[in-house]
Amino acid sequence: MVTEEKAKEALKEIIDPEVGVNIVDLGLVYGVDITDNGINVSMTMTTRACPLVELIKDQATRALEKEFPDMAVTVEMVWDPPWDAEMMSDTARKTLGY
Repeated sequence: MVTEEKAKEALKEIIDPEVGVNIVDLGLVYGVDITDNGINVSMTMTTRACPLVELIKDQATRALEKEFPDMAVTVEMVWDPPWDAEMMSDTARKTLGY
């Protein structure tokens, strides 16, 4: 059974190569919506100018499709609210020296 927690665990495999922290702990994943046949993720990047938007979006999609092959996966980039360092987990803050 797909749960938000299991989906986020799959997304933790995606590491932002610029900082070396996974996208969940960075606070880039804003929401995970589970429906009967799909997983819809809303996420952001630390900045709109990030050159890795498509790469990370594709990696997130593939990670969820691999973990949940019977589910349709949609990953949507959103820019509101803008990402802020306060969105990071304690683990990410410690790793990055905040």
